[in-house]
Amino acid sequence: MENVKKNPAYELLFIANVAESIEAAQATVKKFVSLVEANGEIIDKSEWGKRHLEYPINDMKEGYYTVVTFRSEPAFPAEIERLLGIDENVMRSMVLKLDEEVAEKVARRAADKAAAAAEEAAAQEAAPAEEVAPTDAE
Repeated sequence: MENVKKNPAYELLFIANVAESIEAAQATVKKFVSLVEANGEIIDKSEWGKRHLEYPINDMKEGYYTVVTFRSEPAFPAEIERLLGIDENVMRSMVLKLDEEVAEKVARRAADKAAAAAEEAAAQEAAPAEEVAPTDAE
């Protein structure tokens, strides 16, 4: 059996500014998720959406939360932290290195979530379309 070392797992949490619009915050999320995809392997991505902040950040009371769990080369997390730090649309960010057991749990949970979504989609396709009875509107 070949012993292949996996890249370490990391979790990135960042809060995008929603002052301009939700669409602008989502564009910021897409930009950084694409950057992670280009430099590593995404295990799970969870957009929590617009949430009220416990404490204001730069006089803002709301932000758009996103959590991305990924594997990458060890140098990449420092680079993405640097890029997040200079982007004016990012209010706060944090990158944590995950323990391997935690990373495996997150991967299993993401796989279970994807399997459940696939089952639900298959069930909806297989279900016959409901017929709507015509009504007399006189």
